[in-house]
Amino acid sequence: MNFRQLLSIGICTFLVSTHLRAETLPADHPTAGLVKKYIEAIVSQDWSSSADMLMPDSLDIHKQQIVDAIKKSPTISAEAAALGILGLKDIRDLDKMSSKDLYVADRKAVYQRLDIKPEVLKRKQETLKITILGLIPEEGGKIVHALVRTSQETPDSKLEELILLSVVQDRTDAKKWLVNPDMQKPISTPLKK
Repeated sequence: MNFRQLLSIGICTFLVSTHLRAETLPADHPTAGLVKKYIEAIVSQDWSSSADMLMPDSLDIHKQQIVDAIKKSPTISAEAAALGILGLKDIRDLDKMSSKDLYVADRKAVYQRLDIKPEVLKRKQETLKITILGLIPEEGGKIVHALVRTSQETPDSKLEELILLSVVQDRTDAKKWLVNPDMQKPISTPLKK
């Protein structure tokens, strides 16, 4: 690479870094409270409350992924075992469940398999600290990305985590915000013709 190319790269890097500073929303923005309540619900394993804070589309996607996975079970006994984990006996029961009910059943099943002792769960809830490091708006403030540091303890260790949560303004109620866990995943949306 010659000097001219290096200089061009340097100038571009400087210009990009000075123009791409993210705007941060104030700490009292409504999304901050929702983010904290959502994390508290997850730590408390209050799946019904956490489901109420999720975008309905996300719940529907989650349901469809579970339904597809179970229906593609290689054997009838594997399908029955997967249904049993969710507390169901028949595939038709799965189809009848609401997206929220299936989310709750799935989360309960996952955490039951983790076998978290009540004293560990209690200690995690008592020591939970949630620090919102930043709230970055997108699309005119209709989407907010929250960067969050959490800390909690079990009887024998301290757990710290850095979390990115995306929160979207409700389409029908501008005062309502919903967590969209799918925004960190690649999403393919068909274009309207």
